[in-house]
Amino acid sequence: MNAPLQLRRLDTAAADFDAAFDALFARMAEENAEIDTRAGAIVDDVRRRGDAAVLEYTARFDRVDAAAVAALEIDQPSLQRALREIPAEQRDALVEAAARVRDYHQLQMEQVGRSWEYRDADGTLLGQKVTPLDRVGIYVPGGKAAYPSSVLMNAIPAHVAGVPEIVMVVPTPGGERNPLVLAAAAVAGVSRAFAIGGAQAVGALAWGTATVPRVDKITGPGNAYVAAAKRRVFGICGIDMIAGPSEILVIADGSTPPDWVAMDLFSQAEHDELAQSILLCPDAAYLDAVAQAIARLLPDMARRDIIEASLRDRGALIRVRDLDEACALADRIAPEHLELACAQPRPLADRLRHAGAIFLGAYTSESLGDYCAGPNHVLPTSGTARFSSPLGVYDFIKRSSLIEVSAAGADRLGRIASVLAHGERLQAHARAAELRLAR
Repeated sequence: MNAPLQLRRLDTAAADFDAAFDALFARMAEENAEIDTRAGAIVDDVRRRGDAAVLEYTARFDRVDAAAVAALEIDQPSLQRALREIPAEQRDALVEAAARVRDYHQLQMEQVGRSWEYRDADGTLLGQKVTPLDRVGIYVPGGKAAYPSSVLMNAIPAHVAGVPEIVMVVPTPGGERNPLVLAAAAVAGVSRAFAIGGAQAVGALAWGTATVPRVDKITGPGNAYVAAAKRRVFGICGIDMIAGPSEILVIADGSTPPDWVAMDLFSQAEHDELAQSILLCPDAAYLDAVAQAIARLLPDMARRDIIEASLRDRGALIRVRDLDEACALADRIAPEHLELACAQPRPLADRLRHAGAIFLGAYTSESLGDYCAGPNHVLPTSGTARFSSPLGVYDFIKRSSLIEVSAAGADRLGRIASVLAHGERLQAHARAAELRLAR
């Protein structure tokens, strides 16, 4: 019989709180030097040997033997067949979730994805031209679990942004192709799909092979090897982010049923042992109630061992003085997912600055955001919400500045540019501007 879970308890009033808190939130280097070296070697090998290297690593890591990479491509009829053959309940859920995700990102496109221009008093035209990327690759994890939701969250904003070709890669350990993932690719508008994963898939997308097309950007989460490979190929192509272990931070005022909060903490802990689940609350009795709910509910969880390891090693229940202090701590953490399990969540949300996604109120479980609420579930982790944002259509478009200077504008702007260019001792810059001055 397993020993009871000893969940870490902290109190902001304790003298040693800051040290304990910093230790709890010490950023973990998920990919160590050895992983980085191995992933880099795989990516470089794919660059040199192309399809042959992809076949070799797919056989080694996924136990899938194929005579050619073309045999690993999952064609459109296979995607559509999967969509037809999955249970109707799953198909309806996929279609409705995809519609909500598409509607949300369409609104994003209307806000940030439009070109614009204007003319100033001199008749000079200034503006911005927005164009989609030509081809993107989306990485869909397929090791410990299958993630059709990741297909929707990566492919749909790319599709809404107008990307003409979306290439999906997904590992299929033992050759098992998950029908729900294939159906999601059909719903989301994936152009091509390959049953390859790991660092070799990242290398193939970044460099291109005889079979796998080279892409302009790679998005989507993966394990430490995938993260290391994405870091290695950045600059050859774009990437969305380096994703770390999943995180949830819950701020509670004691008004939400303890079982709900306990299950929300489980919802991230079940991803893997490195996931982090934290609860902040000023009510010690409520923290006790959540701890009791955790102990009662944990034995029935299918992924109990993973949840328990995650909560034991990286989880905590933290008593704060008040909700203001909870907000200050939340901004210090900058979590991936932030739940406000409070009777009046909006005033708290208005004062918070750093979070990947904020879930307001007792009924807004983080899991709804993972699947079907609408906003993207690809979020900044490991404190990077301080400076980065969720995946969105803006990750699949680029902006070009438009400048058309009139004769009058060349005279006015040229005099300014000449002074500044001479100040930088760039004579040719200055002369280029001066040649266009009115005589």
